[in-house]
Amino acid sequence: MDYETSYWLFILILPLVSFLYSSVGHGGASGYLALMALFSFPHIMMKQTALLLNLFVAGISFFQYYKGGYFNFKLFFYFALGSVPSAFIGGFWTIDPDLYKKILGFLLFFAIARIVFTQKNKLQKTNVPSPIIAIGIGVIIGFFSGLIGIGGGIILTPILLLMHWCTMKQAAAVSALFIWVNSASGLIGQFSSGVHLKSSVFLMLAFALLGGSFGAFYGSKKWKNKQLEYFLALVLTTASIKLIVF
Repeated sequence: MDYETSYWLFILILPLVSFLYSSVGHGGASGYLALMALFSFPHIMMKQTALLLNLFVAGISFFQYYKGGYFNFKLFFYFALGSVPSAFIGGFWTIDPDLYKKILGFLLFFAIARIVFTQKNKLQKTNVPSPIIAIGIGVIIGFFSGLIGIGGGIILTPILLLMHWCTMKQAAAVSALFIWVNSASGLIGQFSSGVHLKSSVFLMLAFALLGGSFGAFYGSKKWKNKQLEYFLALVLTTASIKLIVF
């Protein structure tokens, strides 16, 4: 399949991916990277493209969840305090393409687990993480976010829920802004290293915003479609295997 054909197939599927991710408060970078890997996009454009799309879609998600009253600033602050500077460092670094693919393939399993094992949101008693633990987790997630080109929500959200630090909707709101600041920091790191965006990314951005706007609206209103989410999990699994094995 040539690049032009891959590009247009990517464009057609892109709104579905951004729709599903934004519905749970995510920007969708892992999904965009998975699709680009499946369609054999040039390695050099994957990272900055995913971060840019992430930035806008996560921003829309955060706006909708914030309006719904789910955002917890104190929970967000310490994670972001650790993640933002390390995301810049990760974004500035460049790594071997083969190693990049292996790390991305591994991280995609977080996104798959997030989709397959998520249960319906139920209000429950939550704990509060200590600032030191939150900052430490933020540093680790932030670095890999900038290095690979993701916002880190696929890693942060399962941690928040597993540790009972917030409810599902609160996790979506916190993760959305967490993704936004990490994507911005990682993108600045990319630009600082001399990377430039291709003009084709702006059409991608328009289609991602189309799906992301609807997904964020319906997701914040407690709408879900598990069949579509499982389809996305299948796409991510296929991409993950391709990245790790081939």
